[in-house]
Formats: sequence, C-alpha cells, structure tokens
Amino acid sequence: MNSPLRRVGIVVLVLFGMLFVNLNFVQAYKADSYRTSPYNGRVQVAEYERARGVVEAQGRALARSQETDGELKYLRQYPDKGLYAHVVGYKPVNLQASNIERSEDEFLAGTSDQFFADRLKEKFTGDRISGGNVRLSLSLAAQRTAATQLSRNRVGAKRGAVVALDPRSGGVQALVSMPTFDPNELVSHDRDAAAAAYKRLEKAPNGPLKNRALAETLPPGSTFKVIDAAAALENGYTPQTAIPAGRAYTPPQTGQVITNAAPSICPEDQVTLREAVRESCNTGFAKLGVRLGAEVLKAKARDFGFEDEKLVCGRIDGGGIAVAPSRTGTMSRPDGQVDPAQVAQSAIGQRDVKMTPMQGALIAATVANGGAQMRPYLVQQLLGPDRRSLYSARPEELRRPVEEGVARDLQDMMVAVVESGTGESAGIRGHRVGGKTGTAQAGVGEEDHGWFIGFALAPDGTPVSAVAVVLEHAGQGGSREAARIAGQVMRAVIGQSRGGGD
Repeated sequence: MNSPLRRVGIVVLVLFGMLFVNLNFVQAYKADSYRTSPYNGRVQVAEYERARGVVEAQGRALARSQETDGELKYLRQYPDKGLYAHVVGYKPVNLQASNIERSEDEFLAGTSDQFFADRLKEKFTGDRISGGNVRLSLSLAAQRTAATQLSRNRVGAKRGAVVALDPRSGGVQALVSMPTFDPNELVSHDRDAAAAAYKRLEKAPNGPLKNRALAETLPPGSTFKVIDAAAALENGYTPQTAIPAGRAYTPPQTGQVITNAAPSICPEDQVTLREAVRESCNTGFAKLGVRLGAEVLKAKARDFGFEDEKLVCGRIDGGGIAVAPSRTGTMSRPDGQVDPAQVAQSAIGQRDVKMTPMQGALIAATVANGGAQMRPYLVQQLLGPDRRSLYSARPEELRRPVEEGVARDLQDMMVAVVESGTGESAGIRGHRVGGKTGTAQAGVGEEDHGWFIGFALAPDGTPVSAVAVVLEHAGQGGSREAARIAGQVMRAVIGQSRGGGD
C-alpha cells in the first residue's frame, strides 16, 4: 500500500474510532438525561398522563389540574390568577417551574419516593393515581387584603411587597409581591404562546415575575433602628437612658450632615432611647450607632438574620423558595479602618444596608414572640392522593436574637410608635400593636421607599401576626401608607381567627 492510501486509511480508522467512542458515551452516560429531559416530547406526554396534585390553603384550591382531550392529558390551572402567583408559582410545559410548584415538584407530580408503593400498585390495577397535595399555611383573608391594599395604595406606588407571619410558629400568613402576573398564560399547552407570554412578562415594566417579598433587598431606613435599639439595650442602655440627639449631626471626619425628617423631631440635645424610637430620631440613632461601633451593629444584625445565605421558605425540614440574604454592607474605608460617617448612615438604615421584606417581618415577629425567631414556612401539610397526611409542619426555633427582657422593652417602644408616634395608622382597637416606620432614600432624583414593620398582640399578650410592608419609590407619606396597609392585613388575620373572613 502506498503512503497516501495508508494515511487515508489511518484517518478513516481514527474517525470510526471517534464515532464508536461517541456512541458509547451517549449510551453509557447521556442516555438517561436525554430520556428524562423535559424537552423530550415523549417524556412530556408521559408526565401529563398523571393528574398533578392540588396546592391548597384553608380548603381552597390555589392550583389544580383539569383533564383535556389534547395530547397532554392535563392542563394546570390557577383559579385566582395572580393572587398567589409569587407563592404557588407555575408549572409550564417547556419552562422551569417556580416557587412551590418547583420546590414540591416531585410530590405534586406523584414521582416522589413516598409514592413508590402507589406506583407499584398501579402496575397491577391499571388505575393511575394523581400526585400528592400540598396544603399551605396562608390566611386567605390576609392574602387577599394584602394584595388589594397594595394594588390600591394611596401614594401611587407601582412596586411593593407584603409579608405576614405567625410569630409563634413562623407560618406565612400572607406573601404578596406587586406587580403580579397570571400564571395561567405560562402553562398553556400552546408552547409558542407560553414562551411569548414569558418573554413579554420578563420585559414588562416593574418586573412582575420578580418575587419582591423574598428576593428584593432595599435600604430599610428607620426600621433598622429596632436593631440599633436592641444592641443598645444589650450594652447597658435602658429605654429611659438619655442619648445625644439634636437638629443636625455631622459625623467625625466627614462633611455630610445628618438631619431629622422634620425640625420638630428631637431638636433637644438629648432624648431617651424610648423617645428616639417613637419619634424616629435620625440624629440620635446616628450618634448612638457611632458610639456602639460597627462591629456591635453588624453582630446584632446577624443575630436577627442578616447575612443568612441559606434561608428558604417552604418546608420546615428543608426545601422551598430561596430568600435573598439581607446585608449590612461595609462600614469601613478602603484601608480597612472603620468610617464613622458610614456607621452613622448605616445606623439609620442607609448607606449599604439592604433588607428583604421577609427579614423585616422576621424582626417584628422576633420582638412579638419574646425574642425567639421561628423558622418561616409555607408548607403546612403534605397529603397523599387519598388525603392521608404524610408530613405536618412542626414549628422550629431558628435563632434567638434577644432575650425576653430585651424583647419586652422593644415591644413597649414599638407600641409607643403606633400609639403616639409615626405608625398610628397601623393601630387596631382592642389589640396591642407595635411597629416601626421607615423612609429610605432610593437614589438621586428618585422618590423614597416607604417601610413599616410591626406586630399585633391579642389582649392576653399572645402574638397574632407580624407584618412587613414596603412601597417602592412611594415618596412623601409612603411609610404612613405602609403602616396603614400593615394594620389592614393584621386586622384580616384577627378577623379570620375569630371565625370571620374566608
């Protein structure tokens, strides 16, 4: 054989060898992923042969499957459209599921190991079972009230969120993000229409797909003063301790002046810690923050849950919707030295401090619950197709940021905010309500964010609800409106617990 033919033969043998290796690689390593890929048409048809389980709350179906006469046997439906979209999520044909539909996908689909015996029985009986059912902790009245009040807010805010928790258990009573979207558009069996709807929502103004209750972090403004006050109480201060205040404060080594929201707020040289909370005294808390120091503030914020990168909201025993970590940010110069100006700004919830609405609700819930912060959860119960209980949430203490005595002092100070301070619009007759408003600067030329975090206690002192409300770019009156909305949500919880509402 001459040299050119030999070279051609070698090339052909190498190509055949590569083809052989590739075929074996596909068979040995990739076959299973191709077989189970959601883009495999046969897999999709098989998945829709089984009715997906119901997501429910208080006896109402929030997500269910309806039989069709199409190639895909069952169509997912969301009867309340956008009301529960950022809790339940959606389960589309070609796109990834979201929220509870994603975190409880195997259970809802009936492919969980918990249903092995049921699937085995199918092979003998031929009767195909449906997926499991997920019961949520939501209060229908609180959820509807939160959504309605947010969308009809009196300051014209287009974006915002509400989170309400049961302080004793951590169960989520309401979780609303504004604006919302209709998940029914995303689960259409017309794949092109569903993809087009997703692209439209993804590009829509104000980001309706974003879960602002759990994933958005914003400067918390004066709501962060609850953490300042907790740190002070643990470092020798009492509610009656006098702290420096005044009309204006220029931190050391800076020309940036910190003032109060109005000249009438703590113009005195000194005010008590209790009055500083009630009036929301910027100068007092800025000076207090510098005196306590960056590390004390950061440590106390971590105690309450800041910097937690592993928190999810779903089941108590793991799995759920990820919660973005809240941050205190840097309070130091590039050389590592603490910057008093940054500490002062951070102490009033500005600078690099960022917080989620969930974190705000956890702070209020901790104070209401005597210093114990319970792990937040949405999944109250998992039920088999035959409605037998396979899981029930058992409340779990997540952390203890403050001792009971400190929590009691914080309660009293926050109650003063609602009784005679900046949070009066959150008041509920017959219940002890406490809270803290916050107005946070959003940026040059932008309207301020309005915040409120608070709680309601029954006449016997039992915690009933803890709520955080944020209205983004709400401008003047935003925090007062946030307090009003929080009060309405807590009223809905109270009304339902008395047997009213849904």
